[in-house]
Amino acid sequence: MTPPWQPYAPTPAAPWDVRRVVRLHRRAGFAATWPEVRRDLHDGPAASVERLLAGRSREGSVPADYAGRAERLGELAVASGRPPDLRAAWVYRMLHGPDPLGERLALLWHNHFATSNEKVRDVRAMARQNALFREYGRAPFGELLGRLARDPALLVYLDAQANRPEHPNENLARELMELFTLGVGHFTEADVREAARCLTGWEAGAPAENEFRALMGPPLEQWVRYSPGRHDGGEKTVLGRRGRWSGDDLVKILLDQPATADRLAGRIAGEFLGEGVATREELAALADGLRKTGLDVGQAVARVLRSERFFADDTAGRRVPGPVQWAVAAARRFLPLEPSPSPLRLAEWAARMGQALYYPPNVGGWPGGRAWLSPLALLGRANLAADLVAGRLSQPAGAPSDLLGLARRFGRGNSREAVAGFLTDLILGGAPDEGWAGRVVAAAGKGRGLPEFTRRAAAAILASPEAQLD
Repeated sequence: MTPPWQPYAPTPAAPWDVRRVVRLHRRAGFAATWPEVRRDLHDGPAASVERLLAGRSREGSVPADYAGRAERLGELAVASGRPPDLRAAWVYRMLHGPDPLGERLALLWHNHFATSNEKVRDVRAMARQNALFREYGRAPFGELLGRLARDPALLVYLDAQANRPEHPNENLARELMELFTLGVGHFTEADVREAARCLTGWEAGAPAENEFRALMGPPLEQWVRYSPGRHDGGEKTVLGRRGRWSGDDLVKILLDQPATADRLAGRIAGEFLGEGVATREELAALADGLRKTGLDVGQAVARVLRSERFFADDTAGRRVPGPVQWAVAAARRFLPLEPSPSPLRLAEWAARMGQALYYPPNVGGWPGGRAWLSPLALLGRANLAADLVAGRLSQPAGAPSDLLGLARRFGRGNSREAVAGFLTDLILGGAPDEGWAGRVVAAAGKGRGLPEFTRRAAAAILASPEAQLD
C-alpha cells in the first residue's frame, strides 16, 4: 500500500505531461500562460513545484513595474476608502504578481478568518489584515493566529470592544475555538466562557495615521489598545488547564490541542485537492506532520503539492474553484492579452458570481465546493468568458482580444482544429475525449472568420463543464 503523501515521480501510467502541468497551476495558483506550461513540461515536476513554493513560478512574466504599481494601488485604495478599489488592488496581485501560491494562501486565510467590511467599515483595517495573510500565509500557524488574535478588523468584527470582565462577550472566544482552531465537538460552553475572560482588556482603535506604509507595519499600538483595568486577571480553566491566563496564553493552549492540527490538515487538503477527496489516513498523516513541525503551514502545503496523490488521475476534476480564482485564471492564462483585463472588472465579476472580496457572507466564510456551481453561477462564468474575449473587461473597454495572434505565436493558429487544440491544451491540459475538438469547432461556428472563431472557441471552452473543475 502506498504511504500517504508519497512524492510523485513520473511513470508510464502517470507521465509528466501537459495535463499535469496545467492542473498544477490551476490548483496551486491562478492558471499558467503557455510559456510557463512549456517551461515546466521541460523542467519536470520537482523544479516546477519548487518554483511555486518559492514564489518564483512567474519568472519572466511579471510586469517590470509590478511592485511599484501594486503598492500604488494599495495606497489609492486606502486613500479613497472605497472597497472596490481594495478588491482591485488584491486582484492585481493575483493576476500579475510573482507568487500565485502566496495569493492563494491569502485567499484561503481570508475565508478561514472570515471578516467582512460590512461590519468593520474600515478599508484601512481590511488592507492591514490582508497584508498579514500574505506575509504569514506560509508561516507556522501560531505566528498567524497570534497576530489575528490582535487584528483590529477581526476584533471589531467579533465584538472585542464589548468583552468586559463583568459582562464577557463570547463571540471572539467561540470562533477562535470553533472555526479558527479546534472545530465543533472539541470544547465545551464552559471553555468558551473561560476563554472569553482570557480575551478581556483588548479593543480596536482607529489610528490617526492614514499613510499606507505606516498602516501596514508596526506599531500595532496604533490599532489595538490593551487596558489592564479591563482584563479579568482571575484564574480560568480552559480545556482542562488552569491558570491566570491572558489572551496570548489562550492562543498557546489552542495551538497545543491535537484538534487544531487536524483542522488545519483538512483545510489544506481541501484547498488543493477538493473537499472530501483526502482519505482519513491521509488527513491523519498530514495532521501528524503538522504537529511535528510546529504547525508549519508551508511544509504541509509542500507535502501535498509534491505528492503522488496531488497528481493522481483519480483526484482530477474533484475541486471546484471559487469565483475569484476562476475569474483571475480565465484572464491570466491568455497573458500577455491585449487589451489587458481590468482587475477592477474581474473583481466585480467575481462579486456578481457570489464572492465579493472583503465581504464574506458570515464568520463561517463562503460555503465553497459545489455551492459555486448553481445554474446562475455557471451562467455568470459563461458571460464573464464572453466579456473577456470580446475586450469588455478592459478599462475602458477595448477591441476584441487577439487570441488568434496568441495561438499563432506558438505555431497553433493555422486552422480551426489547430486553434481549438491549442486553446484546449492551454485551458484544460488536453481534450477530455475524442470528440472534443469537433464539438468545440461546432460551438464556435465554422462559417466565421478565424479571429472571431478563436474568441468564440475560447469562450466555449471556458464555459464548459470541464473548465469548472480542477
